[in-house]
Amino acid sequence: MNHKNSIGAKAVKHFRDDGYNCSMSVLLTMAEHWNVKNELVPKVATAFGGGMGRCGSVCGALTGGLMAIGIRYGTNDPSAEKRSNAYELAGAFYRQFEKQNGSVLCRELIQLDLSDAEQRKKAHEEDVFEKKCKGFVKKAVEILVALDRNAV
Repeated sequence: MNHKNSIGAKAVKHFRDDGYNCSMSVLLTMAEHWNVKNELVPKVATAFGGGMGRCGSVCGALTGGLMAIGIRYGTNDPSAEKRSNAYELAGAFYRQFEKQNGSVLCRELIQLDLSDAEQRKKAHEEDVFEKKCKGFVKKAVEILVALDRNAV
């Protein structure tokens, strides 16, 4: 198993076995990969699951990845010039995720509205998180690893 696949498997483990949501799983996996230790990881990603609070908006795997880019390439300097690298990588990540998955919206990716209790129940009954979401989590970290400019 190559490195990209092993990190993808780790993200899936966090998602499927450890109980983290999609956003938390991606952020936590990348923080571990980059040896970032902070009590806010994966806490800060909690509300992004299910397309931002189960609203079906931007996929949590994508938002978790964007937060990971911020950890790796972000800055505390408010100048636009210092943010440009993070913006460039975020754009590339977003576009690749959309191209590979056909959308960036949770409700389009899983074809269900998780804000509705009945559809959320249906998602569990139809094993949507296992059948679809784990793939988005895996793909997100694989894209991030491929884009990582600081990789050794």
